[in-house]
Amino acid sequence: MTYIALIITYVFIQNYILVNFLGLCSFIGVSRDSESALGMGASVTFVTGVTSVVCYIIYHYLLVPLHIEYLQTVAFILVIASLVQALEMFIRKTSPSLYKALGIYLPLITTNCLVLGIAIINITENHSLFETFVAGVSAGLGFTLAIILMSAIREKLAITDVPRHFKGVPIAFISAALMALSFMGFDKGILANLHLA
Repeated sequence: MTYIALIITYVFIQNYILVNFLGLCSFIGVSRDSESALGMGASVTFVTGVTSVVCYIIYHYLLVPLHIEYLQTVAFILVIASLVQALEMFIRKTSPSLYKALGIYLPLITTNCLVLGIAIINITENHSLFETFVAGVSAGLGFTLAIILMSAIREKLAITDVPRHFKGVPIAFISAALMALSFMGFDKGILANLHLA
């Protein structure tokens, strides 16, 4: 699979939020405004890219030679937790307003199943090191695209006359479901038509 095909696959065809439904907690929680959504998207993209590479190295050069592949999930979670802690300290120092806007959702990247999912899928799909990096960044970009689109929708819904029972999270879930339906229109045929498969 070419690198362009990997990007198209993980941003559109296998978008972790809208097709695989991984990482919905931070997706719904942080998509209230565009600034927080962009910050969360950039953070998740950074974490997925770096953890994919680090997890690949740990798996292939530590776990496999020692025949302890069964510890991959524990090892991957430790890598993700360490990276998120470093990222949290960096954001706190450089952008206190973004740190405050992200709130509890920044530490929740540690338990975001999207980050762990892409690390495990990269191992399962037997990607090379660079393919692993491209897939990790692409998955993060797919998350960023979805959360920015959702934040734009939710900003419009905040000033729209929505029935009282649907205000807030219910209309957000309905909007996310409609977005998911539209993303399910992308399929592997796109890659074949672009001659990338």
